[in-house]
Amino acid sequence: MKTKKLINSGAHAVDEMLEGVLAAHPDHLYAVDGMPRAIVARNGPRKGKVGFVIGGGSGHEPTFLGFVGKGLADAAAIGNVFASPPPDPIVACARAADGGAGVLFMYGNYAGDVMNFDMAAELLALDDIEARTVLTTDDVASAPPDQSDKRRGVAGNVFIFKAAGAACDLMYSFDEVERAARYANSRTYSMGVALSPCSLPQTLKPNFLIGEDEMEIGMGIHGEPGVARGSLRSADEVTDQLMDGILREMSAPAGDRVAVLVNSLGSTPMMELYIMMRRVKSRLDGAGLVIHTSLVGNYCTSLEMAGASITVMHLDDELQRLIDHPCDCAMFKR
Repeated sequence: MKTKKLINSGAHAVDEMLEGVLAAHPDHLYAVDGMPRAIVARNGPRKGKVGFVIGGGSGHEPTFLGFVGKGLADAAAIGNVFASPPPDPIVACARAADGGAGVLFMYGNYAGDVMNFDMAAELLALDDIEARTVLTTDDVASAPPDQSDKRRGVAGNVFIFKAAGAACDLMYSFDEVERAARYANSRTYSMGVALSPCSLPQTLKPNFLIGEDEMEIGMGIHGEPGVARGSLRSADEVTDQLMDGILREMSAPAGDRVAVLVNSLGSTPMMELYIMMRRVKSRLDGAGLVIHTSLVGNYCTSLEMAGASITVMHLDDELQRLIDHPCDCAMFKR
């Protein structure tokens, strides 16, 4: 059975979406001439500032292009649905973002993205533009703690990008921007649950199968296998299962501060997200942790997948300052 989508054709969905984004946010964004998949902040890049380029596949909106703007990312390279951008738009983004102090690449830890961003960095080196990479690896379900470098980057991107973008905007040196980005990633923990699949615009068919009364804990944002599949449980039970994994890894002492994101994977409504947020707060209160800031809504989606993820960033004074630093993006403001 085919799914229903408001598109004109699967082949043109991404480019038509980008046309719509630019039409809706002309004060924030523009596309590099001749490179419609290279989206740049109008008020981001400037001389002497470390350039900040993010990117990845479409289908996760507002990640990535929604976080392009003053105080956050300078540019985003956009790929096909659930596919890495090729090197050309990445290079175009980096050239647009370059202020003479180097360019930081940040994106989720996926093989295609790593290959293409690395190729872009090699091409930029020919123009004497130094590009460094910090991968996001916040998905605690995707690999054990002793293999954390193999983990996927998921909704924790929101906080990690925010911290890195603030460091750039505050004119940190390239070494300090890289350090802050790695530090933010190391203190960010996410875990999700999927209730139903999504479907790609090209196929209009579910990208995985799951029973009517089933859920899958730890499934990735492209439908990658999780860690446990079973009968659907109550919101509190599901939230507890996610928080158990996050709190176990975070090992934060009572009195410490955190930033929280309860994120819809696409079709989960706000009512359900706030029911989960209620339980998240209860668990954090029980651990003696203080919520400094919280976000609830669609921040890193998987097309129309039903489900949600929880992200907790373990704050200290520096990370709190970076998270609080102002930004003005097309789809996110602080």
